[in-house]
Amino acid sequence: MNTKILQDYVTLLNNHHLLETISANTNCNRAVKMVTYNSKAVIEGSLFICKGAAFKLDYLLEAKEKGAIAYISEKEYPDVDLSCIKVTDIRKAMPYLGELFYDYPQEKLHIAGIGGTKGKSTTSYYIKSILDHYLNNQGQKESAIISSIDVYDGKNRYESHITTPENLELMEHFHNAFEAAISYLTMEVSSQALKYDRVNEINFDVSVFLNISEDHISPIEHPDFEDYFASKLKIFSQSKVAIVNKDADFSERILKEAEVCQKVLTFGYEKDCDLYAYGVEKKGNEIHFMVSTPEFEKPFVLTMPGLFNVDNALAAIGVALVYGIPYEDMYQGLYTARSSGRMELLGSKDKKVVTIVDYAHNKLSFQKLFASTREEYPGYKIIIIFGCPGKKALIRRRDLGQEAGKNADYIYLVAEDPGDEPVLTISKDIASYIEPYGTPYEMIEDRGEAIKKAVTSCTDKTVLLITGKGNETRQKYGNQYLDCPSDVEYAKDALAAYDESHK
Repeated sequence: MNTKILQDYVTLLNNHHLLETISANTNCNRAVKMVTYNSKAVIEGSLFICKGAAFKLDYLLEAKEKGAIAYISEKEYPDVDLSCIKVTDIRKAMPYLGELFYDYPQEKLHIAGIGGTKGKSTTSYYIKSILDHYLNNQGQKESAIISSIDVYDGKNRYESHITTPENLELMEHFHNAFEAAISYLTMEVSSQALKYDRVNEINFDVSVFLNISEDHISPIEHPDFEDYFASKLKIFSQSKVAIVNKDADFSERILKEAEVCQKVLTFGYEKDCDLYAYGVEKKGNEIHFMVSTPEFEKPFVLTMPGLFNVDNALAAIGVALVYGIPYEDMYQGLYTARSSGRMELLGSKDKKVVTIVDYAHNKLSFQKLFASTREEYPGYKIIIIFGCPGKKALIRRRDLGQEAGKNADYIYLVAEDPGDEPVLTISKDIASYIEPYGTPYEMIEDRGEAIKKAVTSCTDKTVLLITGKGNETRQKYGNQYLDCPSDVEYAKDALAAYDESHK
C-alpha cells in the first residue's frame, strides 16, 4: 500500500461533503500508518475513528497513548490533546477512509453479493465451490469468501460471528485477497450492512436476491418489515447484474428495483424465468434436476440434502453464467459443494434416527426445512432443537415458536447466543407461542444435554432437526463468546451413545 498523509484523508472527506471542522494547528503532512476504530489495534501513526453507540472516551485515550496522530468523530473531545477531524456522518465517512487506506481494493476483484432472508450462506458456498473447481482447473488459487459461517481472504481463515463486517474490515479482506493473487470473492450482504452503509463504495459485479420474509425486526435492528425490505433492496444500486428469484414474495417490487442494474436474470421453476429447474427428484441422498438457461439445458446433482437447495443452486448457476464459467465446472462444483454446519446429515447405525444440523434461524428457513423434511422422510417423527438470540430479532420467537408448534412432534428449547438475556426468559417467550398448538416441549439450556437426550430417547423412526448454530464452536453469553462443541460434535456423540445402547 502507498502511505498517505493526513491531508489526503481531509481532502477526501471534504470532496464528499462530510468534513465539518479540523483542529487548528493540525499537522496534515504526517503519514497515516493505520486507520482503525479498534483502540487495541492502534499503532504509532494511526488515524483513529470514534464510532458506534458503545464508544467510550477511554478508547480514544488509549488510542492517543498508543500513538494515534488524530481522530475522526462526529463530536469533538476538547479534553483530549489530539487533533480532531470532525465529520457530519461517521458511518458514511468510513467507506471512503477504508478504500483510501487500502488503495481501493474492491476495484481489483470480481465480487458477488448475496442477499435474502434465507439461503445466503448455502448460495455463497455453492458459488465458491463452482469458482474453486474452475480456478483449480486453471491452476489458480481458491476464491475468497465472507459469510456468516466463516471468512477466507487469502491470508486469514476463521469462524465468523457476523454476516457482513464493518467496511474497514471488508476493505482489509479485499486487500488481502488481492495481495494473495485471488481474483474472485463472494460475500453475504446483510440488511444491517446495507442500512448502515457498511457496503458503501463496493460495486458488485453481480448480486443475488434470493427471497424476503420478516426477520431482524427489533428496536436495535429494523423497526418494521418495510425498513428491513427497503434496506435489502439497496443492493441493486451497487450492482452491475442482478439475479432475482422470480418465485420470491413481492417479486414484482424486487424486479422493479433491480431495473437500475445493467442486466437482470430471473430464476425459478417456470419457463418464463431466464434460468429454470424442472424434473427435481430425490435419488437416495442425491437431488437430481434439469436446468434450462439461455446457454444450455443440462442436468445437475446436489449431494447436500434439502430440496429447497435447488433454489440456491439456480442462483449459483446464474452467477457462474455471468462470470462465463463452463457448464462442467458448474456441475462438478455443485456436486461436491458443502457448507459447514448447513444441512449436515448424520444417522444411527440402525437407520432409525437421522440428525440434520443446520443454521436455520428464521421463519422462512423453518418453513422450508420442515417442508423438505416431511417430503424426504415420510413416516418419520420430527423433533426440533432450537433457541433464539438475546435482545434482538425478537419477532423470531413468535415465528419459530409457531412454526415448530405446527410442524414438530416434540420440541427442545435451548440456549442460542443469549447474550445478556437469561436463557429461561427467552425459552418461556418462545414457549408461549408453542402452547396454543399443544406440541410437547422441554426447556434445557445446555445444547449438548438436549441433543443427547433427544437422540437417546428415540424409540421410533425420527428426524432430529438441530438448528441455529450449525458448526459454530462458540456461544455468546454476556459480551463474551465462550468456547463449546459444535452441534455436529454433539450429534456425533449422541448418536454414538445411541448406537452403543442399541447393539
